[in-house]
Amino acid sequence: MNAQIDSLWPTPGIDLDDDTLTAGVLRDDRDEPWLRVNFVSSIDGAATHNGLSGGMSGEADKRVFDVLRRPADVVLVGAGTVRAEGYGPMRLDEPAVRWRTANTLSRHPVFAIVSAGLDLDPSSTIFTDAPVRPIVVTIGRSPLDRRNALAEVAEVIVCGDDDLEPHAVLLALRSRGLAQVHCEGGPMLFGALLAADAVDELCLTVSPVLEAGSARRIANGSLPQSRGMALAAVLRSDETLMLRYVRGGR
Repeated sequence: MNAQIDSLWPTPGIDLDDDTLTAGVLRDDRDEPWLRVNFVSSIDGAATHNGLSGGMSGEADKRVFDVLRRPADVVLVGAGTVRAEGYGPMRLDEPAVRWRTANTLSRHPVFAIVSAGLDLDPSSTIFTDAPVRPIVVTIGRSPLDRRNALAEVAEVIVCGDDDLEPHAVLLALRSRGLAQVHCEGGPMLFGALLAADAVDELCLTVSPVLEAGSARRIANGSLPQSRGMALAAVLRSDETLMLRYVRGGR
């Protein structure tokens, strides 16, 4: 049985189904480019438990995790997160596919993996069992032999010479009709997107645990100044909070 999720704000609601949760994050103007980021964190700011974000995630967070993929044109993930969290092919379940089809979207979003070193296995099911040809985003100094090998199973695009250029990534995705971008991490990619002022929305699950220790935070890197966000929605499942912030805060 799925974990019950209630809406606390702005519109109270009890035991929301997945279609209602999807409607809460669906944007009216799909032609307007939008970058949504999704993370989970402990209440003391840790992004991982035993080195994995999945170790922090409960049933409610997993529901929201799946729901947020529904309206996405493309799911953007750093290669380190793909390896650490054991990602498979970007294949949604049948209810999500039916929802996307009913809303005139492709059956599955595109899977875009960001990797500077291209330490990815072309024989992985991420590529061989993909319902849509994935994209690999890399930089100019990435190994040419690995780039050529991955080009057999994915579209490889170069966005930056020595360092990733986030705006070039988003422009390349938009030029392919992928305007609604959903990013699932990891912290280095999130930090680079923040530094480029490219993030429009953050969906943050606050797991009701204290981790302490040396666990990473959800974003690595630096900003010249703090960036304000506006609270857009608050969901609750038992002791877990799921918060949605968008551009526009002080």
